[in-house]
Amino acid sequence: MTDRGEQGLDAARVAEIIVGGRPGRRGSGYRVTTDCVLTAAHVVAAPADRIRVRFDADRPGEWSADARVVLREEAADVALLELTGAPPGIPAVPPPRYAAVPDADAVLPFSAVGFPRFKLRKDTGRLLDDGSPSQYRDSCHVSGTVSVLSNRREGTLELAVVVPPADVEPERSPWEGMSGAAVWCGGAVIGVVSVHHRADGLGRLAARRVERWYDALSPAALERFGRYAALPPRAELGFTGDTTASRPVPPLTGLPGELPLRELVDLVDALTALPLLRGPNGTTLLLDSISDRIAANSPRDPRLRMDVYGILRTCLRYPGTLDQLLEAVRLLEGPSPEVERVDRAAAQLAGRYR
Repeated sequence: MTDRGEQGLDAARVAEIIVGGRPGRRGSGYRVTTDCVLTAAHVVAAPADRIRVRFDADRPGEWSADARVVLREEAADVALLELTGAPPGIPAVPPPRYAAVPDADAVLPFSAVGFPRFKLRKDTGRLLDDGSPSQYRDSCHVSGTVSVLSNRREGTLELAVVVPPADVEPERSPWEGMSGAAVWCGGAVIGVVSVHHRADGLGRLAARRVERWYDALSPAALERFGRYAALPPRAELGFTGDTTASRPVPPLTGLPGELPLRELVDLVDALTALPLLRGPNGTTLLLDSISDRIAANSPRDPRLRMDVYGILRTCLRYPGTLDQLLEAVRLLEGPSPEVERVDRAAAQLAGRYR
């Protein structure tokens, strides 16, 4: 039996895929076995004169190797690359655990690491022939939530992520290059980042689900997948994640009317990170959605953090209005990693005063 690692995402195994013959083309991947990298099929689509895979760029353990495509399936947008000419001494690695996501009313946490376009940086220490600085893409550790019942027809996972800081190239997605990144949940690979649908906004990505590979790939392709990347037979594929619906936040009506500021720090941190409140009229819109007593009695402040502290302290004096505020946040902001963070902070606060 193959020894399957349970360590989860390992940064040293995250791969940057550089495709020759396609100027500027970059992709992401993950070293799933000693000699094999998992990525998206469109990353290595022809023409590709040469495929180079790099690990730990500009770090003490940096290494790279050429690679050849041993499996490429457009229907599932998944590909496997066999490393060739890897330097001596590279340690062997165990395969990851692959898992399916339950088809249930659940919102699950995920993480992934890749090399999106908005992480493009100038390297002033390395100059090109014309004297301009060279460029590189830094890694991006993405975490967020998977809304399991979204994108069922497409057969993908909807990944809710933090919006990139700016969309400076409207004709190009800031997420270019993230394709091919392995998506992790509960210590298992559950998919591969495939596409950014611009219509979904900058805070959503789509990933091909592991369990859909079994429907899209032929028996011969599945056999090859198992041989190179240790994908288990379908009957052995387990599930990962909490199969229950997202748990509601306990009501905050039991909180004391006066709380030390330190008790509100986590909730203030989460609220001030909301895109809603960072907008020019976000706080006003939020206050208009709850009891008018809060707007009338809150000591307003032009500094966002102090303003939020004042609003929360006022809500504590009017039982039920803090719950109103959080519900308004969920309705106005919609499902997002930032809202999940708010809910976690609120639940922890409620738990301390049960």
